[in-house]
Amino acid sequence: MSNKNKKVITNNTGKTNKGSDKKTANKNKAIVISIIAVVIAAIAVIAIVIALSKDDNKSGDSTEYGKTKIPETICQYSEPTKGELVAELYIKNYGVIKVKFFETEAPKAVENFVKHAREGYYDGVTFHRVIDDFMIQGGDPTGTGRGGESIWGVDFADEISKHLMPVRGALCMANTGQESSNSSQFFIVQSKKAQDTYVEQLKKLGVDTDLVDYYEKNGGAGWLYGAHTVFGQVYEGMDIVDSIAMASTDASDKPLEDVIIEKILIKEY
Repeated sequence: MSNKNKKVITNNTGKTNKGSDKKTANKNKAIVISIIAVVIAAIAVIAIVIALSKDDNKSGDSTEYGKTKIPETICQYSEPTKGELVAELYIKNYGVIKVKFFETEAPKAVENFVKHAREGYYDGVTFHRVIDDFMIQGGDPTGTGRGGESIWGVDFADEISKHLMPVRGALCMANTGQESSNSSQFFIVQSKKAQDTYVEQLKKLGVDTDLVDYYEKNGGAGWLYGAHTVFGQVYEGMDIVDSIAMASTDASDKPLEDVIIEKILIKEY
């Protein structure tokens, strides 16, 4: 009885051990399968990451370029780009002055000038004030320097930018000397010399360094920065501007012979 019980116990113990081994084996097998699955999944993830990384490198010149690309900046004295809005001023007995515009920096001034030009507002108008080594001024239908109005019928605000300044060839809004008194009159800076006393001041005011350097080398009217909106730049025809500036004038700087703007053509470059 005692032996039988022992045998049974032994047998039961034996059966239990076999079952436990089988369960352990199954458990180990499951663990191994799980590990393999995890490894496979990890490899798959790594493969995807590598693939994406390769794709990034392909587009990548653009992606990398996008990271290092400097936002497009305005270069006042560069040539216009294809499709850019420009104007051609046909001056009787002188020739053609070609200018480009800065629509992002001076949208109101550009809109005002372009619409006036397209509607023929400036046709037949004169450059009523010219001063050699300074500027030529026009845009007043009365020819007196006291007339003209904006396309809105009222004066509009100044648009001053650190990316633009009255360097030689700059197209600027004329005003009454008061802030935000822009109407239809404009002037082109003709001065060939820079004023040394203004160079450091302009830099301190935050004007683009390369623009100040350009001013220092090519001339302009540095003292007018901040007082007049710059909305365009002559890219061809400064010789015409120089010729007009040298015209004989009376005591009020009005040419003795009218310098007439026959028409202004607005077009794409």
